[in-house]
Amino acid sequence: MPSLILVSPTGEKVLEEAVARIEALWGEVALRTIQAGEALHIEASDGDVEEAISWLDGLPLDISSRPPMRMGLLVADMDSTIIGCECLDELADFAHKKAEVSAITERAMAGELDFEGALTERVAMLAGLELSALQACYEARVALNPGAEVFVKTMAHLGSHCALVSGGFSFFTSHVAERAGFHTNRANQLLDDGTRLTGKVGQPILGKEAKLAALKEDAARLQLDLSQTLAIGDGANDLMMIEAAGLGIAYRAKPIVAAQAPARIEHGTLESALFFQGIPRSAFVAV
Repeated sequence: MPSLILVSPTGEKVLEEAVARIEALWGEVALRTIQAGEALHIEASDGDVEEAISWLDGLPLDISSRPPMRMGLLVADMDSTIIGCECLDELADFAHKKAEVSAITERAMAGELDFEGALTERVAMLAGLELSALQACYEARVALNPGAEVFVKTMAHLGSHCALVSGGFSFFTSHVAERAGFHTNRANQLLDDGTRLTGKVGQPILGKEAKLAALKEDAARLQLDLSQTLAIGDGANDLMMIEAAGLGIAYRAKPIVAAQAPARIEHGTLESALFFQGIPRSAFVAV
């Protein structure tokens, strides 16, 4: 049975237009309101979901093609997903290497470069940077994306395990996990000599395979089927876990990720991920 969840950050009129388009394509549909004026679940007895999504082009909607279901495990990327920056790029600014590092990051996240090799190359540019720069970078540059705290803390409150799994660095994930409400965090380790970064990263590097492994390991530990898990990210190194999860969400993602994810947040906040699970605003945790 084809299913779509539509979330409109701009109000009810967009949802009305979307329903009219879907009805013109699918015929009779069943509608269920998740949140009045914001989120709607549409089902039909028959119809092509991808064709329907294409009919919605041009409307400012976040869309999921999965039926609404509360997930027992959340595995989230950090950089440009839970937070609004790439920590490595911002840290490189303190070493006066931001332009060079950012160019490599962009290509790696688009899937044009091997993640592990690109990470090693970028970290090498930070050799000699004082450790105090990490705290300075966190305080000055790292901010949670809109809706992140509500998203994570609501899922935790409703009984989900929330894991932050990043190809970035443990210094940042430990701070962000506590701030946003994650239960656990995993990331790479920047090596230092006690006062300065050495320009090396701890091995093995946490990349796309490790993110997928984290999803599977946490699901097994919690005795959950992968269909009961949610994975969210923006870059190519997130794609394997997004494809494996029951609800895989591309958040303002690179084209390679957005094209393959069953759910996409492109217009609203991370709260859309709660609506995708059928959770109304009345159940959101206030922050």
